[in-house]
Amino acid sequence: MRKIMAISLAAVACSASLTLVASSPAAAADHSPQCVKVRKYFNKGQQRYVRLANLCTQRVSCYKIVIPHHSDPSGRLAKGATKDVWYGTTGIPRALYVKNVSC
Repeated sequence: MRKIMAISLAAVACSASLTLVASSPAAAADHSPQCVKVRKYFNKGQQRYVRLANLCTQRVSCYKIVIPHHSDPSGRLAKGATKDVWYGTTGIPRALYVKNVSC
């Protein structure tokens, strides 16, 4: 019984390490600079907004607002700009987060 447990534990450890090795190049290739930052989520009347700031002063940055069960609005922010972005009405869920994407 101990031999079977040791073999299964070794198999789990090997598969976990292979998963980590296989996923790290893909994550590195998809990495874009983290310039767009959320300053505040707020409602104005029946509309939902998020205040975004571009912390990179040398380049335009792109973003995608992630909302559960709805299409994700995206856009661009100018160099060093701060902007209030409308992403829906109060009838939809609040945005989960804002993802930086490459332009």
